[in-house]
Amino acid sequence: MSTLAFLMQTDTTGSAGNAVAAGAAGVLGIVWLAVLVIMIAACWKIFTKAGKPGWAAIVPIYNLVVLLEIVGRPVWWVVLLLIPFVNLIVGFILAFDLSKAFGKGAGFALGMIFLGIIFAPILGFGSAQYQGAPARA
Repeated sequence: MSTLAFLMQTDTTGSAGNAVAAGAAGVLGIVWLAVLVIMIAACWKIFTKAGKPGWAAIVPIYNLVVLLEIVGRPVWWVVLLLIPFVNLIVGFILAFDLSKAFGKGAGFALGMIFLGIIFAPILGFGSAQYQGAPARA
């Protein structure tokens, strides 16, 4: 009988913790959504500066194809971007090529790698002009 009484008890100490967790998850969700919107807008603008359709920024996989075209790398590199750990190296190469394509240097490429939320909008909305694919040159 004591087991049944134990199971029928309610725990009111966890409800405040649950409310805090739900609030924190809501705030993180809003921050994540804001970052997502900023990055989509920045990629849209980068694509249009390079003469590509801006809507390609919101289409999965196709946005990688367009990015590869912008930097002058072969389209089959999409496969490399799908392989774990290899995609990190290819991503670094693409960041350096993208910064070169817009006339920026290695420091800007490192900024794109480590602080993309700041440097992608600078590239998209700033005064940088597309100068052509550096990988083809």
